[in-house]
Amino acid sequence: MKILTFDIEDWFHILDHDSTKNINDWGQYESRIHSNMDRIFKLLESTNQKATFFCMGWIAKSYPDVIREIITRGYEVGAHSNVHQLVYDQSPQEFKNDLECSIKTIEDIVGQKVIYYRAPGFSITEQNKWAFEILYEQGIEIDCSIFPAARAHGGFPSFNFQEPTLINYNGISLKELPINYQSLLGKPFIYSGGGYFRLIPYCILKKWSKESNYVMTYFHPRDFDANQPMINDLSLIRKFKSYVGLKGSTQKLKTWLQEEQFINVSEADSLINWEQVPIVKL
Repeated sequence: MKILTFDIEDWFHILDHDSTKNINDWGQYESRIHSNMDRIFKLLESTNQKATFFCMGWIAKSYPDVIREIITRGYEVGAHSNVHQLVYDQSPQEFKNDLECSIKTIEDIVGQKVIYYRAPGFSITEQNKWAFEILYEQGIEIDCSIFPAARAHGGFPSFNFQEPTLINYNGISLKELPINYQSLLGKPFIYSGGGYFRLIPYCILKKWSKESNYVMTYFHPRDFDANQPMINDLSLIRKFKSYVGLKGSTQKLKTWLQEEQFINVSEADSLINWEQVPIVKL
């Protein structure tokens, strides 16, 4: 199965960077969320694909029309935090407060229970496994936050599965749909979203995709916005990661969606035999 998901944030919601971290500074940037969402909607409609949208509470509060349009067009929503901070930089209480706010804001708009979640930057790691218990307590049934490899924002390399699993932690059980990868020179290589997707040639992406029984994608509106401004005080490495491959990314995703069939999280949930998946005790 191939699952199509988008993390709904604006182009300036770049993690772990001083000039874009503080919510009080976000007003200095122009919003491009409407034009970027229109691009995604057109892409999905032209390829007749389903998708799940993990939405920031701040986006929902600032632009409730965006969230309503997601639902009106027949797609589903989950939570992607309230103000897009790394989970491992928060205390358990801070994380709980952020999660509660994001869920309530989205639920008040869509009139539906929010049961899916993805952490900003996949920032649930070995050091903050307590987040799973809080997700469970707040009614989240399926988490999509595990990045089973090392990365700039931590990752969870000891999580030895790249397939649907059940997480057992401190007496609770939570469904997990982690990111997938391919092995390259003996090391995991992510390809199904973000800068990884924009960087690798389509022929490789297509090959790896066809070889994979399970693919979890993760895209952002900014991944397809070739005209977005440059945040000048980013390091050269961060500029490369944030802006590489933008010009060809829309057509690359369109080609992929035309050649493969994707599903959303709820359909994946219904197709998975959860009694047969690996159980991961953390």
